[in-house]
Amino acid sequence: MFEGIDLALDAGDALIVTGANGAGKSTLLRVLAGLLDPVAGTVRRAARIAWLGHENALKSTATLGFELRFWARLDGASDAALAQAADAFDIAPLLGLPVAVLSHGQRRRAALARAAASGASVWLLDEPDAGLDARSCERLTQAMSAHRANGGAIVAALHTGLALPGAQTLRLGA
Repeated sequence: MFEGIDLALDAGDALIVTGANGAGKSTLLRVLAGLLDPVAGTVRRAARIAWLGHENALKSTATLGFELRFWARLDGASDAALAQAADAFDIAPLLGLPVAVLSHGQRRRAALARAAASGASVWLLDEPDAGLDARSCERLTQAMSAHRANGGAIVAALHTGLALPGAQTLRLGA
């Protein structure tokens, strides 16, 4: 696990959390999201957080469009924001398909589009590039750059060298 972490993110900031499996990357993100309580200390959270964990939170029996519209309504996202995010992650042609027929990478891109459309100021992303091909990683990098340029902040747990220029790095278990 981890202890003694003191961090703050301002508009446009990014933090990459690295470390071996079991070092606490996912746990830290869950604490930041409010899904777990810290054992000690306090966490002050932004008003709007987009959470992307290991699961993509998409029902396999529904169409992708239905699922994304469902989440967009919960987040208060506009149809325009959803359409823009679907285009950014190249999933617009898939919206009429059942989630069950989508590849892992397509599902991951859909979950990323859901986070992007949410309007949240902080994105908490647990291995967001898992299952993505090189082109999809480029799209993810572009979306994260745009989010930061618009004043958003990102905390991402990564095992890969996904580019986040100017990001801080926190290595757990070091």
